[in-house]
Amino acid sequence: MKYGFITVAATVPAVKVADTDYNLREIENQIAQAEGRGVEIICFPELSLTGYSCQDLFREQILLDKAEEALIQLLDFTRMLDVISIVGLPVSVNGILLNCAAVIQHGTVLGIIPKTYLPNYNEFYEKRWFASSQDLRPTVIYLAGSPVTVSSEPKIFSTMDGVKFGVEICEDVWAPIPPSNNLALAGADIIFNLSASNDLIGKHAYLRSLLAQQSARTMSGYVYASCGFGESTQDVVYGGNAMIFENGRLLCEGERFSLTSQMHLCQIDVERLRAERRTNTTYITAQSHATACQIDTCPVEQRDFRLMRDISPWPFIPSDAEMKDSCEEILNIQVAGLIKRLTHTGCKRVIIGISGGLDSTLALLVCVRAFDRMQLDRSGIVGVTMPGFGTTDRTHDNAVSLMMSLGVTSREINISKSVIQHFEDIGHDISVHDVTYENSQARERTQILMDLSNELGALVIGTGDLSELALGWATYNGDHMSMYGVNAGVPKTLIRYLVHYVATNGMDEQSRATLLDIIDTPISPELIPADEQGNIKQKTEDLVGPYELHDFFLYYILRFGFRPAKVFMMACRAFDGSHLGAGPYDEETIKHWLTTFYRRFFNQQFKRSCLPDGPKVGSVSLSPRGDWRMPSDASAAIWLAECEGL
Repeated sequence: MKYGFITVAATVPAVKVADTDYNLREIENQIAQAEGRGVEIICFPELSLTGYSCQDLFREQILLDKAEEALIQLLDFTRMLDVISIVGLPVSVNGILLNCAAVIQHGTVLGIIPKTYLPNYNEFYEKRWFASSQDLRPTVIYLAGSPVTVSSEPKIFSTMDGVKFGVEICEDVWAPIPPSNNLALAGADIIFNLSASNDLIGKHAYLRSLLAQQSARTMSGYVYASCGFGESTQDVVYGGNAMIFENGRLLCEGERFSLTSQMHLCQIDVERLRAERRTNTTYITAQSHATACQIDTCPVEQRDFRLMRDISPWPFIPSDAEMKDSCEEILNIQVAGLIKRLTHTGCKRVIIGISGGLDSTLALLVCVRAFDRMQLDRSGIVGVTMPGFGTTDRTHDNAVSLMMSLGVTSREINISKSVIQHFEDIGHDISVHDVTYENSQARERTQILMDLSNELGALVIGTGDLSELALGWATYNGDHMSMYGVNAGVPKTLIRYLVHYVATNGMDEQSRATLLDIIDTPISPELIPADEQGNIKQKTEDLVGPYELHDFFLYYILRFGFRPAKVFMMACRAFDGSHLGAGPYDEETIKHWLTTFYRRFFNQQFKRSCLPDGPKVGSVSLSPRGDWRMPSDASAAIWLAECEGL
């Protein structure tokens, strides 16, 4: 395991019913391929050495003997291989027959897992041939020439890297309380399921949903391999399902009804799963009574790591298929939060500073939706433009145009005279464009909004976003402060996406044109005078770094607690130029801005410790009352040291 990833495979070999020699060759071929491709654990279907659909042939001693002979040959074949293989076969124990999974590595049977729940309804008749693990007393048998304990005791296998996995068989996962529940609670990171599920209309969709839910509920990786071509089609057809999940998310899926053997592999992020479990107190409470026998696998040589999975540069942005539903849900959360605050306070007016930038634009759109839902006149939304030393015509005109087309009340208050007077009062040289020069303007704007709110009996709506809060890119007691921050849970990359969604869905032509131009405008606080052509001179991303990089860092650092080396590795993959519209950034650039992120994130915590209220909309939040509680004087030394070594 490197960076927390382990490579697994779900394999569906072609079979011939009751032909153990043929089945063994197919299995050996798949194992050899898996070893060559760096697979660490490979899972085969239920009863893969004999075929699942042997029916009464399972009563024939010769078939049972041939299955054991095939296992002996497979052990010999794997003697020099590192890959852990999980195969299915019938095993006879003291006069009863068990449907088992054998976990093998380096020519050794590490453990035998008998099936617990035997389907005996509709097209299934397993109790005709097999007994359940619950019918079994712990027994030592000689299997493939070696003593093996066969029992109903749950078993967890541990690799030398500390990855833990358990095994269940087909119907087990369909049971009200699957064995994988206990296995996961006892510490298994990954569950492997050897299955033989026939295909019916609608069954595949139900199966996929069932496995996704089980993976999500147990916060585990779930690897599922089911019988395919070659099984008997006397009465049913086996489509050959191969699926791999990670905490409910489908990582890869095989081709159903394939006429040839297939192997599907991917990497499961065990570190991510463990981070989820550590955070979830419900899971922690549930696991306290779970037990399982622990079995160590064989030591193996470490291989060079190559990340196989694709990583999106924009973890906060929904997929195209989810776009409409996700955008509407985010906007509804923001709107519902604001409506509750307005209802509670009895306010029918809001004050919002409109700069012509993305953040204030989204906040204004949320206010408009909230007022429409409450059937309040939009004139109760007071948008205030406050031009200063760095305001450009483009942002000013966009702000005015948007307020006009949306039908809100527009006011303009130029802050230049007030700030100049303030500079005179404190003795600051106006030609020195330092942090005092910038922050005085931000605080003047906030004072105006707060005083107007008193005058009009209105709430000041905050516009600052999650990305700015993470970086501390906000003036303390300036734009840092409001009476309700509707964007507090929305990162910058997602704000751009949301504004584009609103612009292209149901907006009038003037508003749409303005919104699209706002999206194309460089992000800037506009606190430094424009250049000679009147264009924005102070670009935020030149100063603190690209927001798409910072949002990527923010997601993986806060959501899963990944260390700098892992975040760096993932960012290098995500921004390698393979994703249209992202980056690319070289390793030196990513390292520079990752270091900047950590430095600013630690140094600016004091601003997050006293945030105004605002709604959480996604899995990451920096509210000091909710998801993120951090001392303002914590040291960033160990994080920055690792960044230096990248």
